[in-house]
Amino acid sequence: INTHTYTSSEIARVARIAFDLAKKRSNKVTSCEKSNVMEAGQLWKEEVQLLHDKEYNDVELSHMLADNCAMQLLRNPKQFDVIVTTNMFGDILSDCASMLTGSLGMLPSASIGIDSKGQKKAMYEPVHGSAPDIAGQDVSNPLAMILSVGMMFEYSLDKKVIAEKINDAVRSVLEKGFRTKDIYSENKILLSTNEMGDKVLEEIKE
Repeated sequence: INTHTYTSSEIARVARIAFDLAKKRSNKVTSCEKSNVMEAGQLWKEEVQLLHDKEYNDVELSHMLADNCAMQLLRNPKQFDVIVTTNMFGDILSDCASMLTGSLGMLPSASIGIDSKGQKKAMYEPVHGSAPDIAGQDVSNPLAMILSVGMMFEYSLDKKVIAEKINDAVRSVLEKGFRTKDIYSENKILLSTNEMGDKVLEEIKE
């Protein structure tokens, strides 16, 4: 038996970060769980709604079952802004969302938490693992790492202008047809890891 447990304080801590994040974006949160079959899911839904009603009633909140969310991500991803969910469903849904971009190599991520003194702490990294099978081959996609740095500037350092410059540089490189192996298609320009990083740097400098 594996036990899936959450406390009210844990749920509120995660939900508060989601609501605060939504205020910096499109002011919309979708909370996902399996309240139809899991008691922990029922508690999750109740606690997120309670926090919303007490502190964040100016943020739009909707609830969705996690399996439906996976389907909706593929059907109409633009309906979502911030999704808040448990660790297990978050792991599944983030991998699902990453493929909307064509590759795990495109998806940045942030693990944002609060220490015992109430200070926000965060770690920024690509959503993918270390990929030891291609280590040293200069073929991996550096864009997820670069975009993770952009997230760091925006969400931890409050330097949104710098974050936008990084995001714009990545967007420009892709619009010009440059690709690493994982996202390469016909009539595009194939680059190595280092070459792609250099192209992004050139765009930032311009």
